This record gives sequence, structure tokens and C-alpha cells, in this order.
Amino acid sequence: MLDLTFEAPKPKVIAGAKHDWELVIGMEVHAQVASKAKLFSGASTQFGAEPNSNVAFVDAAMPGMLPVINEFCVEQAVRTGLGLKAKINLRSAFDRKNYFYPDLPQGYQISQLYHPLVGEGEVLVDMEPGIARRVRIERIHMEQDAGKSIHDMDPAMSFVDLNRTGVALMEIVSRPDIRGPEEAAAYVAKLRQILRYLGTCDGNMQNGNLRADVNVSVCRPGAYEKYMETQDFSHLGTRCEIKNMNSMRFIQAAIDYEARRQIGILEAGGEIVQETRLYDPDKGETRSMRSKEEAHDYRYFPDPDLLPLEIEQAWVDDIAANLPELPDAKKARFVTEFGLSEYDASVLTADLANAAYFEAVAAEAGDGKMAANWVINELFGRLKKDDRGIEDSPVAPGQLAALVGLIKKGDISGKIAKDVFEIVYTEGGDPAKIVEEKGLKQVTDTGAIEAAVDEVIAANPAQVEKAQANPKLAGWFVGQVMKATGGKANPKAVNEIVTAKLGL
Repeated sequence: MLDLTFEAPKPKVIAGAKHDWELVIGMEVHAQVASKAKLFSGASTQFGAEPNSNVAFVDAAMPGMLPVINEFCVEQAVRTGLGLKAKINLRSAFDRKNYFYPDLPQGYQISQLYHPLVGEGEVLVDMEPGIARRVRIERIHMEQDAGKSIHDMDPAMSFVDLNRTGVALMEIVSRPDIRGPEEAAAYVAKLRQILRYLGTCDGNMQNGNLRADVNVSVCRPGAYEKYMETQDFSHLGTRCEIKNMNSMRFIQAAIDYEARRQIGILEAGGEIVQETRLYDPDKGETRSMRSKEEAHDYRYFPDPDLLPLEIEQAWVDDIAANLPELPDAKKARFVTEFGLSEYDASVLTADLANAAYFEAVAAEAGDGKMAANWVINELFGRLKKDDRGIEDSPVAPGQLAALVGLIKKGDISGKIAKDVFEIVYTEGGDPAKIVEEKGLKQVTDTGAIEAAVDEVIAANPAQVEKAQANPKLAGWFVGQVMKATGGKANPKAVNEIVTAKLGL
């Protein structure tokens, strides 16, 4: 593993008119389980289907219909818990959370309060190379999603789409260990990365498959340390929850606005009302949605239609034995196996598909460092320019590996390789054949290079005197020789011959 230094959370200090204040943030991330069927029915979870087409009788709360647990969804939640180094509870139970939701036909949500499936875990949040912060996970519980109310299709009525109703969610609840907007966004990004590696959630925030409720409070410096000593939440101030955040940028902006709003109220002598708020990205502000309910407001009680969920340790062990390599482990391996910098390893492992592409190139090319350089700088740069993902790359791993191989063998220079890369990217083809057909092979014949050097030196006697007086100017001759040979001369050989000819 990488040699990481764990930092204590560094609070973002906000200067008020009267005092300094610190931020305290806890997050509840709702991750849609990657499953083809819903949590308690066999209805499809396909995104973008016709409204109300993915609805089973259970989802519509038809009389007499009973929920049946989807074992695969439970397996996915267990896999997530193991990926977050969390405790798996062999016995858990489902509860009914009672509240009116127009797009939840049964009038209650099946969730877990008293006995969640997954207990305490952690997420290591990368703040900079070699520096990480540990965010504690309090629990992960399973629950069903609600449907969607649509208010902008008719001026006189609302419509309801029940396709999402009953879709399996994992609610990942953190401790209030996050101390600033940037750290909050980094936490969600790391969590999403882990879920994608595990294959338990696709992390698509645009489709609502990953969304966060952000709890924000402010306190005076030193109060958080008292909370850590006593675990008394009263030290942290009254929190407000910002609901359904689905953008890293909006998460940061909403936290910053909400913190300053609370500070303004407190410094004016007011009190913070615990409530649920929404963020308006157009106005860049939060607004009140409803007063914040507590557990007793929802009148939780054990769901009488679902027996307690009991799983076997052997089943959990089998899931653990088949976990994929996770981001931190993969990054550490890239550093040690390929000799990459931690930064380059972080870039390559940020996305599982990117990491797989790089490994394929490195394995075939036989040079991890050079492969990383070409994947990160040339390929990623061009894909970003064209707004493409690695899945849409017109350059296959084998093609890029072949290009790297040509550079390694000295057949082409780095400059020519960029020209060949452009041809492969836009037209396709085998790099070796392109080099051969276009006559781009690097000139390694020292006799031919020496002749070119002699010609340049003979034509520029004044520059020779300057270079002999100041050896740094020898680079000018190298450039002229490369230009004269169409960039095909071996740069190393040119340097050596120029230096020798000038007597430097």
C-alpha cells in the first residue's frame, strides 16, 4: 500500500462580522443499487423507460401484494460494506417509515432504522498526493426509492411516474467528520469511485442514481474537539439538511452559502431552526423546504410483511473473497509495479475503465512509465478536447502500445510519434505500417546524421563561434539538423555528434 499520512480534519474557518466560525458537515449519500430488478419486486429498473411502465403490483401498492426481498440487492449492499471496510450485520431488519409521499403509493417507505445491514466503516479521502483524511461511516441501510412527481406538464395538475418506486437504494451515512466544501465534494467523489469499482452503483448523478443530503452546521473554534471528546452533538450547533444534491459543484456552493447564512443569523442574535432546505443553483442560495423531522415523527415500526434478514458468515466471506481490486490498492500497485508517480497513478485509477486501458497498453508495450505518459498526456488530452470518454476512444490499447513500442525501439522520435498518433486517432491503422508507408522511420545511420551536422556547421560559422563560447547554444544546431532531416534523425545521436563536432 501507499505510504499515506492521515491528517486530522482541517476546518474551513469563516470570518464573521464578530467571530470566527468553523464548518461541520455530515452526509447521507443515496446510491441506487446496480440491479436489473427492484428491491421488493421483479419490475425493471431501466432508466428512461416510458412513464409507469416499470411498475409491478407491489410497487403500485395493490391490495394483498406482499414484498419479496431481492437477494442480489442485499449482496450488492454487503459488497459495498466490505469495500468500505465496514461491519456486516448478520441479522438486520426492515422498518416502515410513515409519511405522506404522493409518489409512494403505499403511504410508507420500507427502510432500516433500528437494525441496518451494514455498520461502521470508513472512506479515505485523498486531499493531495500522500495526504488522506479518514471519514467515518456510521451505517449503510437499505431502502426503497420513491417515484417522481412532475409539476411542469400541466398548469392545473401534477403527474406521477412510479418507475423509480421500489428501486433499491443504499443510504450511506457518514459521521460529521467533514470540515469544508472541498472536502465534502472530495468525499462524494471518492465514494462514487469505490462504488463504481465494486460495481454496486453506476454513480450517475445526472440520472439521480447517486445523490447526497448534506447536513451543515457552524460552531465556534474548539467546539468540534469537544464533540470528539464527548460525542455530544450539542457542541456542533443546530444543523440544516440540504436535500437531493446531485452535483459536486453545487454541493460546494450550497455548503458555502448555507454556512454564511447560519453565521449571519447567529451573529444577529437569532437561532438556527433545524430544517430541510433545497439549493437553487440559479440563485446560488438555499431555501426552506420543511421543518426537519426526527425519527419519532416518522413513527417507525418493524415491517410486518418482512421477516428479519439473516445471512450467513460463509456467504459474506465468499463475497469478500471475490471483491475486485479497489482504487487505493490499484493506485499503490501502479506506483510500485510501473514506477509511476502517485499523481499519475491517481489520474489513471480515477476511473476503472481508464485504469484497465492503461494496464492493457503497459502490458503490451512493456514500459509502464512511457505508456502512462502517452495515455495521460496525449490520449486523455485529446479525448477531453473532443468530449469523449475512454469507451469511445478511436485508438485501441493495442494501437497505442504499438506506438510506444516504436519509440522504445528507436524507430521513431517522440515528435514523429505525435504525428503518427494523430493519424491513428483520426484515420485508424497500424502505427508500424503508417511509419513504413509514409517514410517516417527515424534515421539512426550515424554517417547520414554526421553529414547533416557538417552541412549545418559549414553554413553557419558565426553560430559556431557563439556556441563554442557558450555551449548552451549548441541546441540551435540540434534543432537545425532535426529540421533538415524532417525530424527523423535520432535526437540522441544528433546531440552527441553536434557536441563532438563543436568540440564542446
